[in-house]
Amino acid sequence: MKPMWASMWSRLKERNRIMKILITGASGFIGSFLVEEGLRRGDEVWAGMRHSSSRRYLQDKRIRFVELDFSRPSALSDQLSLHQQIYGTWDVVIHCAGVTKCLHKDDFMQGNYLYTKHFVEALQALEMVPKQFIYVSSLSVFGPIREKEYTPIRVEDTPAPNTAYGESKLESERYLQSLPQFPYVLFRPTGVYGPREKDYFLMAKSIKQHLDFAVGYKRQDLTFIYVKDLVKAIYLSVDKRVVRRAYFVSDGNVYTSRAFSDLIQKELGNPYVIHIKCPLFILKVVSLLAEKVAAQLGKSSTLNGDKYKIMKQRNWQCDISPLVNELGYRPDYNLERGVKEIVAWYKNEKWL
Repeated sequence: MKPMWASMWSRLKERNRIMKILITGASGFIGSFLVEEGLRRGDEVWAGMRHSSSRRYLQDKRIRFVELDFSRPSALSDQLSLHQQIYGTWDVVIHCAGVTKCLHKDDFMQGNYLYTKHFVEALQALEMVPKQFIYVSSLSVFGPIREKEYTPIRVEDTPAPNTAYGESKLESERYLQSLPQFPYVLFRPTGVYGPREKDYFLMAKSIKQHLDFAVGYKRQDLTFIYVKDLVKAIYLSVDKRVVRRAYFVSDGNVYTSRAFSDLIQKELGNPYVIHIKCPLFILKVVSLLAEKVAAQLGKSSTLNGDKYKIMKQRNWQCDISPLVNELGYRPDYNLERGVKEIVAWYKNEKWL
């Protein structure tokens, strides 16, 4: 039997050793921040990406790159097998790759569910399953629920996604949960904002042009998560080594529909802004027309049927108590601090 000090020393070494972490979708908004935090921690960070992906925010020379083609299972298997032969396996995989905008709705199921399935099957076949497989999902898997009582969505609630994106993320979650003893961890963030993100930037750009656009007249409760806090939560799960768990992620606060735009207006020096509220039925017509025109042009549209459903949803509250109680999560950013930082970044990068 090992003496107590030897056991404690073994655990200390294990906890402090360098982790080998693969981050898929590393060139994206969230992925690039995950890479940066992994490097800051001193981990061996691998950026999984397509050959054509941008490396604009992946310039650190410590980053190791691996090309992964999720669309072709045979090619993916070859890529992983070659990596295994030369470098071994990863301790942790953070699967952030996926699609948020598509020309056709079926593309969501392919890009989010099928590609995840291809990836996991290849890892299993090659005996490369990591100690943790962290999947970045979305609060959208639950859809518009608890809208009468305006209470936080809870992990035990029944998901009811009403968008192609939410359905594809839910299908991925269910697949991972169906695998016996598979070490998944699911993160379901609410609206993620921060530097490098472009959708919320459009709001800042519009306000600078003196126009703020909102939808519907019924109460809307919104939640947000600053990208650095989402990254913090994910790495807390790595440190705690949890598996087969699912967590909602927000900053713990609930905001009105005007909160984000009002804070942007304040950070821009309070320019004169015309606030327009669009009835839902008009937004629906405009969204469907925009989607149809975009499809004819062979492009994806920012405004579409799914986007309408997202903007229509009135309750985005979610229960983060498991994240707080199990992982010790404490967000560093409320919306005011986060907006201040992103507007300063927009200005510094000449986006505004």
